[in-house]
Amino acid sequence: MQSSTVVLGIESTCDETAAAIVRGRSLVSNVVASSMEQHARYGGVIPEIASRAHAEAFIPVVSKALSDANLTLDDIDAIAVSAGPGLAGCLAVGVSGAKALAAACSKPLYGINHVIGHIAVTQLQFGDFPEDVLAMIVSGGHTSLLHVQDVAKHVDVVGTTLDDAAGECFDKIARLLGFPYPGGPHIDRHGQLGNPHAIHVPQGLTQGKSAAEHPYDFSFSGVKTAVARWVEGQQALGKEIPVDDVCASLADSVAGVLAKKAIAGCKQYDSDTLIVGGGFSANSQLRARLIEEGERHGVAVRIPRIALCTDNGAMVAMLGVNLVDAGVCPSDPDFGIDSAMPMDKIVM
Repeated sequence: MQSSTVVLGIESTCDETAAAIVRGRSLVSNVVASSMEQHARYGGVIPEIASRAHAEAFIPVVSKALSDANLTLDDIDAIAVSAGPGLAGCLAVGVSGAKALAAACSKPLYGINHVIGHIAVTQLQFGDFPEDVLAMIVSGGHTSLLHVQDVAKHVDVVGTTLDDAAGECFDKIARLLGFPYPGGPHIDRHGQLGNPHAIHVPQGLTQGKSAAEHPYDFSFSGVKTAVARWVEGQQALGKEIPVDDVCASLADSVAGVLAKKAIAGCKQYDSDTLIVGGGFSANSQLRARLIEEGERHGVAVRIPRIALCTDNGAMVAMLGVNLVDAGVCPSDPDFGIDSAMPMDKIVM
């Protein structure tokens, strides 16, 4: 039976203050306020600035989400809020606000793992998950393969990043190339113009003993170092850096590793569907490679539309709907935040 559960989702893990309302598998409203421009001058997110921005935006964002949906808090069945992982101060703002709302309107509250929310949000576009599906999370701080038996109750970690995540690798090379923060979109745009085979970029944990020991884990630190040394070597020789080619070669290498390991994981777990989530899944080279490899190996790849890739309230609300419908108990009223919440923990 189609769910009609209505959940208000609240997200504040980094530099987006977001709120959304989901009814069943339908997105009713989705509001995002970003403080990204305030961080650009520093080349990265400043936690104190982000926390202050969340405190200022919380009430306006939640109010607009309710107004856009033409609903009040009385119409909500439950509230879900990101409790981790993320920046501690930012999480504290969102969780404190959500607790106040839940107490004021006597609604159940779920403190959720926002990374698992990146998986759940694909249901808004593609519907419910097949059983025992494989999912890949790719974001600024996380690169993980997850085996999802039940998105509300049981998620296992198949592989994770051993050092730099894919997004971190891109951000560090972007700074080296002089791109403003955030650097990922700039690498994406330049990469579309370059030759992906112009520069040899290694693919971590894909060859020999390391690949055998870590078949589904990721390592992008060596990729970052190799590209950085190549660029610095060209600069030392006084040569002009072929920025488009550097970006294209980097993107091709990273996309190749992610696609190869994800498809291998699908074969290992007999999954004919791959769920993809996280901000880095907006990268055009990765999207194209995943779809190409999926078609080649008979795996249906579910990648959300761009607006649902980055942090948003819709993913929190969607996971909240899953938790309510599965009969999972709400979080204890005094639950805390967990800035390093493990990937196999779905709710506090």
